[in-house]
Amino acid sequence: MPSKTKDAVEKTVPEIETSSHIPVNPLYTPADLKGFDYDTEVGYPGEYPFTRGVQATMYRGRLWTMRQYAGMGDAEESNKRYKYLLANGTTGLSVAFDLPTQIGLDSDNPLAAGEVGKVGVAIDSIEDMLLLFDGIDLTKISTSMTINATASILLALYVAVARRQEMDIKKLSGTVQNDVLKEYIARGTYIYPPQAAMRIITDMFAWAKEAVPEWNIISISGYHMREAGSTAVQEVAFTLGNGMCYVEAAIKAGLDVDQFAPRLSFFFNAHNNFLEEVAKFRVARRMWARIMREHFKAKNPRSWMLRFHTQTAGSTLTAQQPENNIVRTAIQAMAAVLGGTQSLHTNSYDEALGLPTEQAARIALRTQQIIAYESGAPQTIDPLAGSYYVECLTNEIEKRAAEYLGKIETIGGMLKAIEHGFVQQEIQNAAYEYQRAVDQGKAIVVGVNKFEVEEEKPIPIQKIDPALEQKQVERVRAFRAKRDVGPWHFALNGIIDAAKSGANLMPRILTAVEANATVGEIADAMRKVFGEYREAVVI
Repeated sequence: MPSKTKDAVEKTVPEIETSSHIPVNPLYTPADLKGFDYDTEVGYPGEYPFTRGVQATMYRGRLWTMRQYAGMGDAEESNKRYKYLLANGTTGLSVAFDLPTQIGLDSDNPLAAGEVGKVGVAIDSIEDMLLLFDGIDLTKISTSMTINATASILLALYVAVARRQEMDIKKLSGTVQNDVLKEYIARGTYIYPPQAAMRIITDMFAWAKEAVPEWNIISISGYHMREAGSTAVQEVAFTLGNGMCYVEAAIKAGLDVDQFAPRLSFFFNAHNNFLEEVAKFRVARRMWARIMREHFKAKNPRSWMLRFHTQTAGSTLTAQQPENNIVRTAIQAMAAVLGGTQSLHTNSYDEALGLPTEQAARIALRTQQIIAYESGAPQTIDPLAGSYYVECLTNEIEKRAAEYLGKIETIGGMLKAIEHGFVQQEIQNAAYEYQRAVDQGKAIVVGVNKFEVEEEKPIPIQKIDPALEQKQVERVRAFRAKRDVGPWHFALNGIIDAAKSGANLMPRILTAVEANATVGEIADAMRKVFGEYREAVVI
């Protein structure tokens, strides 16, 4: 198009920004990519810097893993939902735990009252874990567990179940989220002070290398920061900053970067601004490849690869006109696929109102299957590459994310940035700006501040039977009453000794769960040595 015509177009179109406040031109041409070295910056799929994907064949070789995050009530109820999802075509399990399990409290702890089984499954012991995976061959399914402060205990329980079932634990595959830094930033389900928490994580890195070599030892998570209100740029910057912090901690603990880095994984949000999200995923891969090769001097190409799971954006789901959420989820899922995700969870349309019903969960899964088998999107690799706009957006997100990483470095690294509240404040500012835009009608949320309806037909809501909490409390008490006290006591003392001496905690935790110690008891053993973290109140 002649520049005169392009100028005329630009004069007639109002200024527009992405959700990260990146200005959007009304039209992009080759001139916008002048000086851009496509071969170096983008390259080919499966090759450094992996802008176009970590596998050479991407979905032509194998589709992404279709996971549906699920867990409710007790282990028996959740097991039924897993079998339902597997029967309907899900290709990987994703376990949601209740809040007491996440913060190391047994179900009969007074602080757990009213929360048992509410936002996920209650797991207190190896007995619960056996029930959770009853009838499911753990060597034939990949399992993701969204668990952080108690990740070491839940992974030990998973391994113990496989051992009880006489499975080869070296064949277990899956992921523990195990990302405590984002808990201090955005979510709050931490237990121990940061240094102790990092010690537990690096102990898992070292142990898993031999014990469960196919396991992803961490899922470095931008998702929750995005849910807290961060922009796409902040999500990339702060997630990669956390990733660098974990790599530094592991190297400091004496681990070789090329021994653990290939098992690192990431977890991102898929939000509403479709093309910005696609560009975001491409940026994250490219930046991480350079960080690992140039900053950490990793030699193994697998250490440079950013492999990631995606979940559609829970914070975008609305209680008003909830059926609209099906469309939001489909758009977000398509962005994840076009961005090259390795696995995907699609939210259910009723999640602004409660835990998903079976019907809503099936629609969410069918959304992935329709994209996979009907849309044609997986048929070619990185189909939006070469788009003048997508490549410009990719470059601009990278530039802005790098500026954030530079600021974090001047503060003294990610831990210092978290301790000083820098990361939290940046996210809070972004969340406030967006909410103001919604309140003022500058940001449109369909069905909320525009296109509302006066009366809406109610939809079915998933209810958790209140009796399940008492049932779980009675189960954990009966479990304690029948165990052999000698091995149990010895195992808990072993955890305390290891925490004090610096010995690797994972073998001791595994011994403890096999000696019938509960999640709360093991967490308490470490609390005795490490203490608990209390967030500083800034006035």
